[in-house]
Amino acid sequence: MRDIVVLACGKCKRRNYTYTKNRQKHPDRLEYKKYCRFCNERTVHKQTR
Repeated sequence: MRDIVVLACGKCKRRNYTYTKNRQKHPDRLEYKKYCRFCNERTVHKQTR
């Protein structure tokens, strides 16, 4: 079963991206380097609760 998770920018804390992931296989939080249009640069985006 896949759940929808939201990624937030580490710099400005805005929620920019949504992903789906299998919580049984990957229980830890996601962390990607993605482009933030508000900061106008690539920043670390982390999974929110």
